Amino acid sequence: MTSTLNRRNFLRTTAAMGLAAGFAPAMALAEDGTLGITLVLPSPLGDVGWGRALANGLEPVKAAYGDKVKVTILENIMEGPDADRIMTKTVADGSKFLIAGSFGYQNGALQIARRNADVSVLHASGFMVAPNFTPFAARNYEGTYLLGMAAAALSKSGKLGVVSAFAIPELITSINAFTLGAQAINPAAEVAVVWVNSWFDPAKEQESAKALIAQGCDVIFSNAQDTPSVVDVCEKSGVYVCNLNSSMKAYSATKYLGCAATDWSPFFLEQVKAHFDGTFKGHNAFLGMAEKVEKVVDWSADIPADVMEKIKAREAGITSGEAPVFAGPIAKQDGSEGVAAGAAMKDEEIVAMDWHVKGVTTPLPN
Repeated sequence: MTSTLNRRNFLRTTAAMGLAAGFAPAMALAEDGTLGITLVLPSPLGDVGWGRALANGLEPVKAAYGDKVKVTILENIMEGPDADRIMTKTVADGSKFLIAGSFGYQNGALQIARRNADVSVLHASGFMVAPNFTPFAARNYEGTYLLGMAAAALSKSGKLGVVSAFAIPELITSINAFTLGAQAINPAAEVAVVWVNSWFDPAKEQESAKALIAQGCDVIFSNAQDTPSVVDVCEKSGVYVCNLNSSMKAYSATKYLGCAATDWSPFFLEQVKAHFDGTFKGHNAFLGMAEKVEKVVDWSADIPADVMEKIKAREAGITSGEAPVFAGPIAKQDGSEGVAAGAAMKDEEIVAMDWHVKGVTTPLPN
């Protein structure tokens, strides 16, 4: 069973029914042994994007547990005091499993975990850990490296573009890996970036894609957009496009390159089971191809066969751990050493990455 509410509807319900009664049905179910699971999202829940990937990850949970779980999705919840208040209310009303689906929810969700030892909390993209509080993130860079290889093979100009949400390490690593993958096929490949500073701004995303195309970029990577705006512009412009999180192939009949997709279901199933078993333990979950969370889907048939062979070989190496993405030598954007030859970045260095690799032509914003 799933219910979906947005901020306006949620607050309207709260005002009409009062704090204690706002989620009375969920609380009754919880008393009967049903686990209330609440997913909170920063953007509207559409058919593609980050929010959709998280919501899809809960479908196998519902299938596995049936009436033992009640899933509520709260969409378009702005980071800040509103989110803290809404998340607090869902827990007060009976939800014992909270998925805080944005980096900006971290502080509020952590305080909820500290005040409610019987609540299990998963937090997307964060770094704080508590006994009942687990940050989780995907190794998106593993997939975007492979997309970069394909992008360079199909690019005629050697100029690739990225429309990206925020300049946070998670998205910086995706861009850097995309660039390194492209350079594995074309060492002279360059990558330009436009930062839209939003998780959901279709108009700005479209403008950014058009600007990159006007600069001569002939393959565009949509890095964490929750709408198919960039994909749509590229399809209409005859430019290859790829994206993050969930497939947008339905919006690009001829120019879709592929998607670095995230399947959260193995992780969500594992964590919900741990909650039921009483074994939930906070830890830092950084998940990739080895855990079957990260994968590239919907590869374009236009990618040359010899390049696909190289992509598959590198994919196998990434999955096994024998060929990590951020293995040296890697130069930084300014030419200085980023990773020494024979070395590889550790996880704690990857999740804090705040520099671009050489080949990314756009400076990071201050």
